Amino acid sequence: MEKPFKISNSYILSIDQGTSGTKAILFDQEGKLEVKATVSLPSYFPKAGFVEQDPMEIYQNVLDAVKKCLQEFVVKNPGKEANILSCGISNQRETFVVWDKAGKPLHPAIVWQCKRSIAVCNRLSDEGLEKEINQRTGLKIDPYFSGTKLIWLNENNEIIKESIASGEAFFGTIDTWLLYKLTKGQQFLTDFTNASRTLFFNIYDLKWDQFLLEKFGLEKINLPEVRHSSDDFGASNFEGLFPKPLPITGMIGDSHAAAFGEGCFTLGTAKATLGTGSSILWNTGSEPVQSEKGMVTTICWSTKGRIDYALEGVIVSCGATIEWLKNQLDLFTDSKTTESLANSIPDNEGVYLIPAFSGLGAPHWQMEWKASIHGITFKTDKKHFVRAALESIAYQIKDVIAAMEAESNLPLKSLKTDGGITGNQFLMQFLSDLLNTKVVNIGIADVSGLGAALIAGLGIGLWKDIEDLPQFKDNLQEYNPSGEEVLIQQFYKGWQKIIAGNILAAEA
Repeated sequence: MEKPFKISNSYILSIDQGTSGTKAILFDQEGKLEVKATVSLPSYFPKAGFVEQDPMEIYQNVLDAVKKCLQEFVVKNPGKEANILSCGISNQRETFVVWDKAGKPLHPAIVWQCKRSIAVCNRLSDEGLEKEINQRTGLKIDPYFSGTKLIWLNENNEIIKESIASGEAFFGTIDTWLLYKLTKGQQFLTDFTNASRTLFFNIYDLKWDQFLLEKFGLEKINLPEVRHSSDDFGASNFEGLFPKPLPITGMIGDSHAAAFGEGCFTLGTAKATLGTGSSILWNTGSEPVQSEKGMVTTICWSTKGRIDYALEGVIVSCGATIEWLKNQLDLFTDSKTTESLANSIPDNEGVYLIPAFSGLGAPHWQMEWKASIHGITFKTDKKHFVRAALESIAYQIKDVIAAMEAESNLPLKSLKTDGGITGNQFLMQFLSDLLNTKVVNIGIADVSGLGAALIAGLGIGLWKDIEDLPQFKDNLQEYNPSGEEVLIQQFYKGWQKIIAGNILAAEA
């Protein structure tokens, strides 16, 4: 592919295809958001625990978002459409589509949230495949990942079963599906990050794992060629939205795109997305680290000639805990007031909230637990509840980071954060003191979209290498240890004591 001359006012189109909708964003050569359009996407729930989406609706959703984005861009920058150099795609991970040679979907897309394959997971575990799967893919046997749901389809849907058996079924995560449609079936490709979430990909030899595919009865499925996140993925005119085909030079899973957008480029850097729950990705460099403490091993991101691996820890309840206090207990009407409420008392006074509303995630994986509050006295009021809730977010992150430090034998250099709750300065400062390291929020809401744009910009040559990428300092918020680290470590010991006691009680 011919590298473009780096002109002023160059733009990269970023498509961030998520579970609830698609964002189409144009970033300029400084990494600044120029225009953005969002179009919502429905999910369907045919049975309890089943979550599906329409593959053609997903594709049309992307086209609608891009069209809306381009219309706004033309109004703002008339005559500058030719300055859009390439496109990058980030996508909801693990969601997949199966289609035929003509590009017709054989079944609705099965979404990462879908739990239909619990029985399949239990069977694979009973067959003693947990360790084998983990040592090859870095993942756990869990409905979260694509593989067990495709096994379920193969065993429960005759059309899928016959198509796979005849070698005429094509499998792809959402990035692959979109690329296939955008290029009229000319490109059947994925990237290392998305491949690493399927349960089919050996992250050590960087190939589809034939041993596992045969074990799963899926050896005849057509799988896409796997490339670096930053690479040549073909070109598309987006069904006529562009006068000539636009190069597609980046594809990457959304959490991995966030890590790239946050600047997790070096060994020991990590990002935490604080939303309803939390996903923590820890860059372990060029070597994968096998987890014995409840994390999964995955590919963080890749560019030509370089692959960075990561440990990932999933926390079930972060922002959801604050929403519970607001909606169920009516302790406040605006979540922004939690900062002043927490700061209004000098410490937690022994009150701890264990937010296991849907179980406790990494590194404990106590999924049968229920939430609990400890240390309540007659003096306890809503301020203590709010502070305990915010502290519980930091304690869970600390648990994951401590496990990652132990497994990688590396200290945390810095923690990059994103998500709405990062605006809470009490939580961010408490987290910095607890981790005894710098916590950074780059102040960009669409960090997955930014990561896809940066990856694509490298692929088209807008930026020469990682060192040449834009630096985001305008809205940067940094939190450094304040001198309260010793006291806050004492608070953390109280949390650890309760967790240890609950584990002993569960095992009794």
